[in-house]
Amino acid sequence: MHVSSGRSAGLGLALASAFAFGGSGVAAKPLIEAGLDPLHVVWLRVAGAALVMLPVAWRHRDLVRRRPALLAGFGLLAVAGVQACYFAAISRIPVGVALLIEYLGPALLLGWVRFVQRRPVTRAAAFGVALAVVGLACVVEAWAGLRFDLLGMLLALGAACCQVGYFVLADQGGDAEDPPAPLGVIAYGLLVGAAVLTLVARPWGMDWAVLAGGASMDGSPVPAALLLGWVVLVATVLAYTTGVLAVRRLSPQVAGVVACLEAVVATAFAWVLLGEHLSLPQVLGGAVVLLGAFIAQSQAPRPPSGPVAAGGPEGASAADGRGAAPRTPGAGAPAGDGGTALRVGRMHSTVLPPPAA
Repeated sequence: MHVSSGRSAGLGLALASAFAFGGSGVAAKPLIEAGLDPLHVVWLRVAGAALVMLPVAWRHRDLVRRRPALLAGFGLLAVAGVQACYFAAISRIPVGVALLIEYLGPALLLGWVRFVQRRPVTRAAAFGVALAVVGLACVVEAWAGLRFDLLGMLLALGAACCQVGYFVLADQGGDAEDPPAPLGVIAYGLLVGAAVLTLVARPWGMDWAVLAGGASMDGSPVPAALLLGWVVLVATVLAYTTGVLAVRRLSPQVAGVVACLEAVVATAFAWVLLGEHLSLPQVLGGAVVLLGAFIAQSQAPRPPSGPVAAGGPEGASAADGRGAAPRTPGAGAPAGDGGTALRVGRMHSTVLPPPAA
């Protein structure tokens, strides 16, 4: 019963994260079109969220001493990398297309499994990756000579690669004895991301007057400050918090599948709120991308067990790789759920969630 309730809570958090990340692009694009540089929007998003999470960072200040590499990696990849690549991409290509390309990230996780973890990949999982690539070809209408901006597509692909880092690092954010630790990783990741983006975006040259005015959302005026508030509080703070906590309760594969809904949410939002209508082949291609990602993740192999996997004597846990007892359902993938202890973890997203979006 405890395992079931923990899994249900994880799925609920993952769904909330997907919806929160999925709404970032439709709120950010009007700000970009109103005159803000994409990198400035990213900086506002991350710096604003970092300020909100400062009390959490202070509470978990011991993480700076214990896990400096984790905090730096999370900030560089899961925060700065995902957001910068994604926002730059949506300034050149439609939100839905950018997010669908970014969500090749869950399929790219198999490359991590195969070549970094050196574990076999099932044929079904490889088929899922191939299916996602075919779907992507439909999304970009490759037969029309790559109608979409090539640089925009490459930026979205960069966001996909950073998203892999998000899932991997999100699963390293704490242990069973310190459940709130993932929140500390998020807080310091945002601080590191904000510091890096400050050097890159140079916000002192930003047109701050745009934030005092309005933006246009498919012809309807919307206060720019309201859009920024949504991007910071909902599409960043809420999205990252629910996403990382979901990773700690689910396997990377399960959470990655649920996170793919972000692409559907973002595309639907962009269609309704921004008037970005995709052609039938693009819609079908997007569905194939998501289906391929789902197959690739759901068919990923379970972690090996035994002395090699555990790094210790026979009977050691393969979940933590240190010979310790398996993590509790609230801290990682429960035994027997078909998941693994690897994690790519959203950003995010992701959509960048954002993600991502």
